[in-house]
Amino acid sequence: MKLILKYTLLLSTPLLMLLTSCRFNPNMQGEGSPSLQGEWVEAHQNYQDSLIQYTSSRFTFTCDSFYVELNTKAKANYFDDHCFNSGQWKEYAKGNYVLSNDTLYLVGTFTKANYKQKLDGCYRIGQYLPTYLVKSSSPEKIELINLQEGNSVIIDLKKRLTCTPKPL
Repeated sequence: MKLILKYTLLLSTPLLMLLTSCRFNPNMQGEGSPSLQGEWVEAHQNYQDSLIQYTSSRFTFTCDSFYVELNTKAKANYFDDHCFNSGQWKEYAKGNYVLSNDTLYLVGTFTKANYKQKLDGCYRIGQYLPTYLVKSSSPEKIELINLQEGNSVIIDLKKRLTCTPKPL
């Protein structure tokens, strides 16, 4: 009897651990931060025309997702001639974001203009992982500091959006 109880306990313990430790991810999109919901455009900086290369951003935050359009102007060519495009080009990225205390984490990938997966082509491919410190914010304007590059970015609200979570 003790032997049967011992083997039952030995076999049931891993099964119990397996059943209680695993859980499915939610099947609905997260709500994200209400203060970020909307379309935001980077404000023009006075010094940007004097730089060799400058990228301005247009963000859309909807629920827990973000979409970004990166507009670059460059005076020097670091790419193949067919990619340089007279020193002006756009890049796109999408993913999820987390606003934790005063830090905004964007976790995404570079995409094509239609926000579908980009595997090759001009400019950057792969992960898009900037992290920003929220220096100040109001309902219409947010000042961010890019923690990788150290520069300040001011984004202005162009259109407020309401999060309607969608099934994944």
